Amino acid sequence: MKKAIVLLAKGFEEVEALTVVDVLRRGGVHCITCSIDGSEEVLGSHSIHVKANNLIEKVDVDKYDALVIPGGMPGAANLRDSEKVIELVKKFNAEDKILAAICAGPIVLGRAGVIEGKKVTSYPGFEGELGAVTYCKDIVAQDGNIITSRGPATAMYFSFKILENLADRKTVDDLKEAMLVKFVEDEQKKLLIKDVHFS
Repeated sequence: MKKAIVLLAKGFEEVEALTVVDVLRRGGVHCITCSIDGSEEVLGSHSIHVKANNLIEKVDVDKYDALVIPGGMPGAANLRDSEKVIELVKKFNAEDKILAAICAGPIVLGRAGVIEGKKVTSYPGFEGELGAVTYCKDIVAQDGNIITSRGPATAMYFSFKILENLADRKTVDDLKEAMLVKFVEDEQKKLLIKDVHFS
């Protein structure tokens, strides 16, 4: 079974962090939340208290296949400013493991120096903190082992892309069906066709 860590720091974006945990667990990936703050209870950016599964210093990171960095402020900045997190990001990158960051989260990858020359995206306004990257406005961007996404509204698709890398496309398709994501996508297509028809 593949394993993933979602890092939590004070001020993390709740939607982005917990959507990843939910989707990966539904898809059969062992996914845990890890606090970097020395306490299992972490306060999100919208004042939601979340109890992390563990403290990062107590986890054997060598057993994990993916590291996920949610956005939110000041959560992403707190992760960026943690030497422990930067070392961890560099370690996962050196081992060609999945590094996934959403919203403001890519600033952590930028500081770690692991996205130079890579195609990446982020929440609008953080482009200048990413370094010499090929910036795009895709919902989700993947370049090698690096996965990035834009913000809360794209958290589901960010999660599906991580799952696709840790499992397979069929697992993602089955889950999209079960979670009614495919239903929503199909309804959106019908609306677009209707709009074209009546315009």
